[in-house]
Amino acid sequence: GLDQQGGAPDAARMRSCSAVVMFALAGGLPAQAVEDLAPLLRPIRAAREVPALGVAVLEDGVLRGLGVDGVRKLGSDAPVTTSDLWHLGSCTKAMTATWLAMLVEDERLGWDTTAAAGLPDLRADLHESAAGITVARLLQHRAGIPASPPPGLWAELFRYEGSDEAARTDVARALLAERVEAPRGERFLYSNAGYMIAGAIGERAAGASWQQQLRTRLFAPLGMERVGFGPPGDAARIDQPWGHRRQGQQSVPLFFDNPSSMGPAGTVHASLEDWARFAALHLGVVAGERLLQPASLKRLHTPPAGGPYALGWSVTERSWAPGPVLTHSGSNTMWFCVAWLAPEARFAVLVTCNHGDGRRACDEVAAACIRRYRR
Repeated sequence: GLDQQGGAPDAARMRSCSAVVMFALAGGLPAQAVEDLAPLLRPIRAAREVPALGVAVLEDGVLRGLGVDGVRKLGSDAPVTTSDLWHLGSCTKAMTATWLAMLVEDERLGWDTTAAAGLPDLRADLHESAAGITVARLLQHRAGIPASPPPGLWAELFRYEGSDEAARTDVARALLAERVEAPRGERFLYSNAGYMIAGAIGERAAGASWQQQLRTRLFAPLGMERVGFGPPGDAARIDQPWGHRRQGQQSVPLFFDNPSSMGPAGTVHASLEDWARFAALHLGVVAGERLLQPASLKRLHTPPAGGPYALGWSVTERSWAPGPVLTHSGSNTMWFCVAWLAPEARFAVLVTCNHGDGRRACDEVAAACIRRYRR
């Protein structure tokens, strides 16, 4: 569905768009006119019967299109706005990998740092097959780690009384004490728990929590001010979009998320503009050049031989883009989002939906934007 040709907006359409806003990415780029993409979203949202959709498009590394349509919460008439916050689910993984790349550049750890070296306090508890698992293998989902923590521990994480760092340590202790299936990276096994363990290794290397590190090392330098963790907004209000889940024939609004300790695998929320600032880093433009060296970005975007998943990104090819295309989706079952980035074209489309069944709607929005901007 997304391997389609598309068209770039001409000057006349840009001048005639119904709402023009101004935007500048962090790093000093001049403000640019941004096309209002709400009219593109409206028929897709109505046809797919989702509460709301949002989209941001970067062209030449600069925000060129932005739009939202729908309501924050079914049963209310509160409209979504372009400054609203959206849960990004597993699109957080690219942020975690980016932070770890910074620690690699700092020489606080390496991509080949093992679990035994990165978690010295747990060394005595590690199974011999798990001790040699590397940071890179964890981020590539090739460490043999199960998809999630054991059921009993997973249930405990929802009511965990300690810190998120302590919870991630408990996950690492529980999973790395067992024999792992593919410690040398022979098999792809998607694992949220693996990203929790990678986060624990990074926390020890940095001497600070994953949340604090993302705020100071990534969000602040990129000018990402409307960003945070967990469900956005206040449960007592409708000040931000709510997530929704289908129950029977109905869609039910829910203010909920996975345990906060799962953060490195998928709990970031952000505005569309701030998510675009992060995407610009991975397009190799603006502030990204100051945060990471080109070699680090290339490493993040390069999968191991025989695999489609690099470090926080799936990597593929599409006819509408030269070179490799980076993609990832995210969902905590109440939200859905998807990112498509073409670094060699400096193009990206980011789509969000406040419903767990929003995949088809998001894919249709992405395809429509690709047709519009990539002819």
